[in-house]
Order: sequence, then C-alpha cells, then structure tokens
Amino acid sequence: MTALLEVAGLVKEFSVRGEGGRRTKFRAVDDVSFEVAAGEVLGLVGESGSGKSTTARCIMRILDPTSGSVRFDGKDLLKVNGRKLRAARRGMQMVFQDPYSALDPRMKVGDIIAEGMIIHGLRTGPGERTARVEELLQLVGLRPDHMARRPANFSGGERQRIGIARALAMDPQLLICDEPVASLDVSIQAQILNLFSDLQRELGLAIVYIAHDLATVRHLCDRVAVMQDGRIQEIGPREQIYNHPTSAYTKELIAAVPIPDPVKQRERQRGAGRVPSEPEVTPS
Repeated sequence: MTALLEVAGLVKEFSVRGEGGRRTKFRAVDDVSFEVAAGEVLGLVGESGSGKSTTARCIMRILDPTSGSVRFDGKDLLKVNGRKLRAARRGMQMVFQDPYSALDPRMKVGDIIAEGMIIHGLRTGPGERTARVEELLQLVGLRPDHMARRPANFSGGERQRIGIARALAMDPQLLICDEPVASLDVSIQAQILNLFSDLQRELGLAIVYIAHDLATVRHLCDRVAVMQDGRIQEIGPREQIYNHPTSAYTKELIAAVPIPDPVKQRERQRGAGRVPSEPEVTPS
C-alpha cells in the first residue's frame, strides 16, 4: 500500500544550557522513521518527554527538524517554505492537546472554523462557507447555532470538537492528533475517541494519534509505534504490540494499563511485584 506520510531518519536537536553555563545539544527526536498509509490510524505512544509531540511538530513544520525527511502525498515538506509549504500542508491538519488554549477566545466559533477556508480560498462564497461550517458542527456533534458563540461558552470536550471541526474544514487526508483527550474527563475522553473512530470510518481519514499510554489507542489504531527517549522502540500491528511486545519498555506500558476488574488488576500488580501479597491468616 502506498504511503501517504513518510518520515525517515527524523532528528530534532535543541541547544540547552548545561553545567557551568556551557551550551550543549539535546536530541529530542533521534532517527525516527515510520509510514502511514491512506486511511490508516497509527498510534504514537510514550511517556511525557519521549519525543512524541516534538515529532508531530516537526512533521507539521511547526518546528524545523535538524535532519531527516518528511514526505506527504509525495511532496518533501522540508524542501518547501512560505506559500508552497502552506499549500502542501493543507491536506495535513493538527488537533492540539489543550482545547482551552488552542482556540482564540475573541473569535466566534463560526469564524474559528472558517478561518482556514478563507486563508486557502476554499468555498469562496460567504453562504457556501457558512453552510460548510454548519455541516462540520453537526459532523462533530454540535449544533449549527453554536457558530455564533465564543469558546468561553463551551466545555472542554465541546471545545475539542470545535478544534476537530476546524481541522476538518481543510478537507484533510491526514489528522495529527497530539494527545487530544489528555486534558479531558474520562467520560468525555471516550466520547472524543468514538468521534475520531466515526470520522475515520466515514471520511476515510489517515490519523497519527499521539498518547502517553496504551489504554486510549487500543480500539482506535491499526498499528502502534512506541517511543522512548526520542527513539521508536518498536512498531507493529496493534494486536502484536499488545499481545506479543518485544521491548521491555512496551511491556512496562502494557502492565500500566488498568484492568476494569479490581481483583484481576491486583493479581497482575502482585505478579509484577508492585503490590505485596496479603498475609496468610492461620487459625489459632
């Protein structure tokens, strides 16, 4: 299957101040390579500081990589800038982690969603854009009359739906979702995950779904890549990663996924040495 997104040898270094005030190089992303096919969902999983979000920002050219290549739909995104980069990047949109800071509080929801269409000259008639905004609001589970309100009138889950609608306004082929449910309540997390699943199925979207644990990606992703210290430790089909992990780090992440049954959860933790066995009580 032809890859829609190809990331090869991606490296991102930052200059940091070390002991004695000397500046040194810190490699946040270290030789990362993976592909995403059209319509595929890839989970990029790892603890905070593992390099996931930096990888996403390098792919989107929010950050400029130190080296490597990023090809989207056949175009090398690291060799274009300005107008050509914006045009090439239109089919690849990002959904950010914090729905509270991702939306301009001064703008009405309709204007937030329509802004990208105006910049890229999509659906040039005002009536056409308004109709598309209303359609997108309904697609993400909101009402058309919400377009006249501002972000302060919405909950965190609703704001994230607005952010998703804004991304979909560009008719993207690929969504990069950077921990989009991390700041939401557990009950709302499930709703947003179900929304991504529905959108992927209805629109045929490819998705790079970033998460800090394996619990939120199991039912959404086709393949999973596990990152640690800026490097991909292993990558493979979802069932392979969950049932037959090869790296010790992946096994630790899987062991940390909670089990709904408290008895089984306690047994697993005890087997891993994290919960002491209950003392035996012998009759006197």
